[in-house]
Amino acid sequence: VGDEILAKLNTVQRVEEIIAPIANDMGFDLWNVQFSKEGTDWYLRIFIDKDGGVDINDCVDFTHAVTKPLDEADPISQSYMLEVSSPGVERELVKDEHFEKYIGSPVMMRTIRAIDGVRDFNGKLVGYENKEITVELKDGENITVNKKDTSYVKLDDFDINDFNQEI
Repeated sequence: VGDEILAKLNTVQRVEEIIAPIANDMGFDLWNVQFSKEGTDWYLRIFIDKDGGVDINDCVDFTHAVTKPLDEADPISQSYMLEVSSPGVERELVKDEHFEKYIGSPVMMRTIRAIDGVRDFNGKLVGYENKEITVELKDGENITVNKKDTSYVKLDDFDINDFNQEI
């Protein structure tokens, strides 16, 4: 990609261009990149994944691997905190391939505006086409919402019973 085109990409896209080959070489899936301001501080959050899951050592190794290339390319003008982590059990579905991969999975979806007085929906992701998300609700009804009208869509795989132990 030429310098002129690269300069036109936004910060997240530029960071992704720099770190995606590193993630690939290390066997990680670059799940998501977020750049956001919280209070007076800026955070660059990088979420990586791999078959079998990501542990703290993977996050440390990836942090070390991307720090120098990010410093050299300098895609972010202000100072920021770098955080590398797993997308977690209740991972947010962000990219088209995330939605396609998890069709048939339980999800939690929050819409920006209420639909019939409701913003939070739980059910099974049954379709994703042209940025339209279809969730089959627990009552058997389907709801279809454009991705841009959602605050988030996350996997709903967490079950506290998976962590309960006999005493």
